[in-house]
Amino acid sequence: GALDGFSPVTREWFTGAFATPTSAQEGAWSSIARGENTLVVAPTGSGKTLAAFLWAIDRLAVEHATGRGETAGPRDRHGGSPGRRSGGAGGRAKAGEPARPCRVVYVSPLKALAVDVERNLRAPLTGIRQTALRMGLPAPDISVAIRSGDTAAEERRRFAARPSDILITTPESLFLLLTSQAREALRGVQTVIVDEVHAVASTKRGAHLALTLERLDALLPAPAQRIGLSATVRPVEEVAAFLGGTRPATVVQPPAEKVIEVDVVVPVEDMTELAPPPPGAEGEPAEHRRSIWPHVEEHLLDLIQAHRSTIVFANSRRLSERLCTRLNELAWERQASSAPGGGTGGDAGQGTGGGAGGEDPAHWSEAFERLHAQWSGHRDGPDDGQAAPPAGEAGPAGPGVTGPALPGPGLT
Repeated sequence: GALDGFSPVTREWFTGAFATPTSAQEGAWSSIARGENTLVVAPTGSGKTLAAFLWAIDRLAVEHATGRGETAGPRDRHGGSPGRRSGGAGGRAKAGEPARPCRVVYVSPLKALAVDVERNLRAPLTGIRQTALRMGLPAPDISVAIRSGDTAAEERRRFAARPSDILITTPESLFLLLTSQAREALRGVQTVIVDEVHAVASTKRGAHLALTLERLDALLPAPAQRIGLSATVRPVEEVAAFLGGTRPATVVQPPAEKVIEVDVVVPVEDMTELAPPPPGAEGEPAEHRRSIWPHVEEHLLDLIQAHRSTIVFANSRRLSERLCTRLNELAWERQASSAPGGGTGGDAGQGTGGGAGGEDPAHWSEAFERLHAQWSGHRDGPDDGQAAPPAGEAGPAGPGVTGPALPGPGLT
């Protein structure tokens, strides 16, 4: 099966965590096991990232468990077994070479995506380690590091002195790494994973990355195996040629049918007959008087509270910020009305809402507007007569303002 090439520990962890491998994983592991450069094209959620990482993680786990390090470079393209170094994890270090150099480099064009991948790697790394302990086998201790423009100087020096097994970086940071003394830490790289390859293949960043990958190969005893990941890429053949460089690349693109579910929902029965504004709504914003927005906001909050995760798309940043504020206010009102003795007619000591902290949600809107003005529009300084509160001083409760905790859906 697809898991036959993995060690018993990795097979045990995978079968306990997942029912079966996806078609993308099966095709990718078959190609990667043969040492071929591989482009995996599959929809989001098909396990592409795990398909690229698991083979390398398994090889690292075997290295750690046996105390032997492989030679720099993957299996050759004809399926030959990789060589071994003797004596300790990574072998006896040559002058200026780390004892156990970095083995896997993951390149992401998006820095935020790199952070997500580092977080998602914890599950298989921790799972394989716990499985090894449960089976009474040596537990691998595979290290992961991130290198980007925000990486502190201390962490950069640490990587140069004691490289991690897996490095997560960006195209530009990899280029800078190869131009510094820290490139010695990359002399043992066996696998290079390029995520979202379609985002760079046809750009100047892609041309620069292609040059960087060739420079990395020139540093190694044998070219590193390249694995590209993409959900949507056309034409596939050209992107595969970009990924492989001077060497061919195998395309793994299992057939997949897109299932699109679209519901058109109107929160009112008749959009031409909107309900009149409630009593006392004269002070409400104009868009809340005989507007569909109050109905939309109520329906959105119902959906948010009925699901664990919700993404709301808006036409502009201003609209999204106003909607976020209003949803938090509605959530506060619902919580206040459902609390014992809650409602909008509480005593004076509870403010107008009688909820957490006794804060009027209208104050939150005012605080949010002030913050928004400070962040986006005050290039010439604050308004006359309006000074910012000293650091650490509590202000009105609101999104991003020091004060009582804001209940509700937690939107930001």
